[in-house]
Amino acid sequence: MSHEVVEKNVGLMALLILLVISVGGLVEIVPLFFLKTTTEPVEGLKPYTALQLEGRDVYIREGCYLCHSQMIRPFRAETERYGHYSVAGEFVYDHPFQWGSKRTGPDLARVGGRYSDDWHRVHLMNPRDVVPESIMPGFPWLADNTMDTKLTQKKMRVMNMLISATCNGCTTYSDEEIQRAPDELKDKTEMDALIAYLQVMGTSISSRR
Repeated sequence: MSHEVVEKNVGLMALLILLVISVGGLVEIVPLFFLKTTTEPVEGLKPYTALQLEGRDVYIREGCYLCHSQMIRPFRAETERYGHYSVAGEFVYDHPFQWGSKRTGPDLARVGGRYSDDWHRVHLMNPRDVVPESIMPGFPWLADNTMDTKLTQKKMRVMNMLISATCNGCTTYSDEEIQRAPDELKDKTEMDALIAYLQVMGTSISSRR
């Protein structure tokens, strides 16, 4: 079949494009369903605590993902700057996961443990106090907002449903953990929760390097 025939027949071109995309998609996607590394957690990975889980919601609500990805590619330039490349088994407890390619700010996949809680607190209040060239906005209101725990237990139960449906061998929240969650969040601010989430990012692998 000559290129001329295809180029002059829009319907045929669309059909062939769909065929190529379908075959390519099958070749790329189907094998992933049979790789344990894409469906099972890496060694040492644990579900987010109630505080970390709420912090993750603050992270998403404030749009942090719009400027920061959580996906280190397996290239030398990336691993030298950020650390071990990201693997699927780190994110089995993330619904939705925060992978992406948009970086106005640095990738945060391995930010856990790199800075102290106090550093993060100052940085979130006014980023230029610790990084003079930063263009990141401050989030001072997070220090004043006490955590609303009305939906925390419901979020944990939903996470149990998602984890059970998508991950073999993953740990879920026990009834006891769900029951005591509001007490663990008592008097905590949204900034406390966000920092707790930041401090656990990427530590399941970086701690074993």
